[in-house]
Amino acid sequence: MSKAGSRPWLLAASFADLLFLYLPIAVLVVFSFNSSRFAATWQGFTLQWYRALIADESLLVALQHSLIVAVSSTLLATMLGLGLALALHRGITGAGLLEGLLALPLVIPEVTLGVALLLFFVLIKLPLGLVTIVLGHTTFTLPVVVIILLARLRKLDPALGEAAADLGATAWQTFRNVTLPLLMPALLGAMLMAFTISLDDFIVTFFTAGPASTTLPLKVYSMLKSGISPVINALSAILVVASMALFGLALALQRDAARQK
Repeated sequence: MSKAGSRPWLLAASFADLLFLYLPIAVLVVFSFNSSRFAATWQGFTLQWYRALIADESLLVALQHSLIVAVSSTLLATMLGLGLALALHRGITGAGLLEGLLALPLVIPEVTLGVALLLFFVLIKLPLGLVTIVLGHTTFTLPVVVIILLARLRKLDPALGEAAADLGATAWQTFRNVTLPLLMPALLGAMLMAFTISLDDFIVTFFTAGPASTTLPLKVYSMLKSGISPVINALSAILVVASMALFGLALALQRDAARQK
């Protein structure tokens, strides 16, 4: 079959894949504006569930916890990841082994990671709370940051740093004035990716959270136990839109870095 003849089938298959992935999300967003209290019955357009969401103090507290955790773990993962990516790029001893170990949190099941973190925190007698959630989230966002930054570093022209050194720049001046500006789009993209992953995480958070550190995903889970409320639809719609926007921005920044190359 020629390429021209197979193209309609490819388009149909692509459309079916997109429909399979995004139709449930679209239904969720649409029904977040449904005036009916029953999820399967459309009775008209309303914004009352979003107003109820804003008026729910417990949800706002959970949102505050999620933002604190996401921002803190993102900053921690970025600081650690930047230094580690630079060290791996310069070829420290055991770089290959370290890269392999770094990928483990992304490969092992999240349940296993959550249980391991819980046992570790109990072993060192660290009380469960926002601090343990931040440390847990940093565990699986750090590899993401390092992978993105390392890929960008390996595409940089080493002659630029060498030219700066020939002109009398110190290692710090070369990093600040040459490497960091070229790395910035990838750095911002890595931060946005880490923030998005942290904001949406449920499993690791479930194992590392304390009684007074409920995040938004945990709050949604607890609300679902009493039935699907239209407020949950509104909250889920906001989370979906925010996550997709952040993820799209992160990809745009990484494409910008590729264009700079």
